[in-house]
Amino acid sequence: MDLGVLCSTALEAINGEMGRSIFRERVVKVTMESAKSNNNKLPSNLPQLQNLIKRDPASYREEFERQHSVYQALCVIFEQNPTVYNNDLHQVVTFLSQVAQCYPDKLCGFPQELSVLLKRHSTVLHHEMRMSFVKALMLLRNKNLLSPTDLHMLFFQLLQCQDKNLRKFLKQHIVTDIKNINARSKNAKLNKELQNFMHEMLSSKHAVAAKTSLDVMIELYHKKVWNDAKTVNTIVTACFSKVTKIMVTTLKFFIGRDEEEGGEESDSNSDSDEEEKKSVKATMMAMRVNKKTRKKQKKIDKAKAAVKKSQKDKKTKENFDFSALHLIHDPQSLAERLYHRLEKMNERFEVKLMTMNFISRLIGIHQLYLPNFYPLVNRFLFPHQREVTKVMVFAAQAAHAQVPPDDLSPVLRTLADNFVTERYSSEVMAMGLNAIRELCARNPYCMSGDLLQDLTQYKTHKDKGVMMAARSLIALFRDKNPELLFKKDRGAPTELGAEKRQENFGENRAVDYIPGAEILAFKTDGDEGLGTSDEESDDNWVDMDDDDDSDDDESKPDTKEKKQGKDGDGEEDDDKDDEEGKEKVFTAKEALQEVMKLTAEERAQKAADIACSRFLTDEDFARIAATQAAKRVEKFTKNSKKKRGKKRKAPDDAEISRSGELVPLKNIEMIYKKRKHDKDTRMESVASGREGREKYGMKKGRMNPNASTTNREKVKGKSFMMLKHKVAGKQKQSFRTKQMKLRNSLLKQKKFR
Repeated sequence: MDLGVLCSTALEAINGEMGRSIFRERVVKVTMESAKSNNNKLPSNLPQLQNLIKRDPASYREEFERQHSVYQALCVIFEQNPTVYNNDLHQVVTFLSQVAQCYPDKLCGFPQELSVLLKRHSTVLHHEMRMSFVKALMLLRNKNLLSPTDLHMLFFQLLQCQDKNLRKFLKQHIVTDIKNINARSKNAKLNKELQNFMHEMLSSKHAVAAKTSLDVMIELYHKKVWNDAKTVNTIVTACFSKVTKIMVTTLKFFIGRDEEEGGEESDSNSDSDEEEKKSVKATMMAMRVNKKTRKKQKKIDKAKAAVKKSQKDKKTKENFDFSALHLIHDPQSLAERLYHRLEKMNERFEVKLMTMNFISRLIGIHQLYLPNFYPLVNRFLFPHQREVTKVMVFAAQAAHAQVPPDDLSPVLRTLADNFVTERYSSEVMAMGLNAIRELCARNPYCMSGDLLQDLTQYKTHKDKGVMMAARSLIALFRDKNPELLFKKDRGAPTELGAEKRQENFGENRAVDYIPGAEILAFKTDGDEGLGTSDEESDDNWVDMDDDDDSDDDESKPDTKEKKQGKDGDGEEDDDKDDEEGKEKVFTAKEALQEVMKLTAEERAQKAADIACSRFLTDEDFARIAATQAAKRVEKFTKNSKKKRGKKRKAPDDAEISRSGELVPLKNIEMIYKKRKHDKDTRMESVASGREGREKYGMKKGRMNPNASTTNREKVKGKSFMMLKHKVAGKQKQSFRTKQMKLRNSLLKQKKFR
């Protein structure tokens, strides 16, 4: 029976003229007869035929056509009952997907045929059959025989199948495929099509498809494949999804990892480093013990190179990358919509906290104005509130210099009234003071003088945590607004404080110079001519012009001759002129002293001249930073000739709060306590206490050292098997055993009476 008879039989079966069972028997018979008629064993060995076709497609075209006809017949059988797994169809589909690039004329419609089968029977297919079709399409996509958009559209339709392994497999392939597309250079046109498709899937009614598309976009953003503003603003739309899981995933993406998670990540990195070192040691030990071969030596070299490369990558400085929060197009509208949803939200308290965190970060980073958010946060500021420290962080993050003091003053007053009071524990008081400090670091205008002076009274509190929190608040306002503090708490005036002018709310003072750049006007030992200012060079040019004029002037030579006559040969005057002409070189300490002698106006003028006349290097900025640090501790005196007092120590970094975009949770929970010693420290203290002391133990020794040992001493040297019966007798007895022993003893006593 030939191929024509097979096709006619297939048509009869489709038209209903023959039963399905008879049709299957006839197809199997035809296949077996064709295999027996051919003496070649290739039709029954598809992997071997696949290998031969890839080497020489033209020579094995007849065998390929025979397998293609078998595939068409098996597809007809499969259409009759798609729920059953067909192993023969699975093998033929895999074979055709491997050799599809060798016969493009015959298999041009093969990817579309598989796609149609998956679309038509996606939910009823056997899971192994569906996975085999999916893998075949992936193979065709890797050979560029199928467009990525068509494949991804099909895969997102397959996400509706109740197959968890399939969904995970499809998601991984989509991410990998898009990453490979943009590996060498980004394909803007294709990315735009795929992003538009993902945006449509985010608004899909099917929750699994929407969640998968969101996960794909987030993973591509973290892999820096789609890290543009369009991707971020597409993800933003998922914040308002009705599915809680999708909304929570979006909030976690924008909030990012907390510091605790970052610590865990660093711990995992250290663990991985240790594992890499252990693997290298194990490989080297195996090399020493086992037989030395060239292959093993290459393995060791490869392991060493991998460890060296990983350590080098960790040392390299990462480039700054804008976070997703900076790429949002309309943060004001987004914050308002999220706030309105937060007011009506009926989700878990953890979801509400995430939403509050996201809103507070939007307000702080983009300096938005959302006055209704602060009364909402104010309702949660109580010591008994769950996760109250996180709410404190949200209140501090939502504060910035453009928020009116009237909006933040109630929050500040609530923190002071509900936390900084003697009726609560010292830990609560310390956290309240820390929260006030972080809020005022971002907006010091909301603090009043009376409240600040009341809070600074805790600087002498008996608890160290409260005392340090109050002192950190004092250190903050010494820098922000010392006029609000008591005069005794303001500290000695410094040079930096004298230069700074206190700003009012809404005032933005712009300067035309870099504070501290005046140090560059004084050349130090480490400078190679770069420290000279244009002002000094201009003076030198003026001196040269004067010398030229002196040549034309007739009176001057006479005076010069007179001076030479008085001074002899004039050598001393020449030496003085040379010293004046040379530029004086200062040490770093002397240059700093020269800067401190200048007034604020002179410093500003010199700094402005430096900023306008030259480019600054990294070394210059390092000197500027050192100068500003010295000004912070240098006492200010109106008379520069007056002898200055001794410098006081610079405050610690922990005492001065620097306002950043985000508030770490540890800044609120930072409580100073006497830390407990670890075991090693305790053992060291115990060992140090025993020095110079007699050996502890039983002081009473043997009167006769040659005497025999006691029975108790002999027991210590015996084996356990010799003492087991004695130890068993000392075990706790049950109540029933005690009853039996008491009865036997009473009977024995009665017997002998």
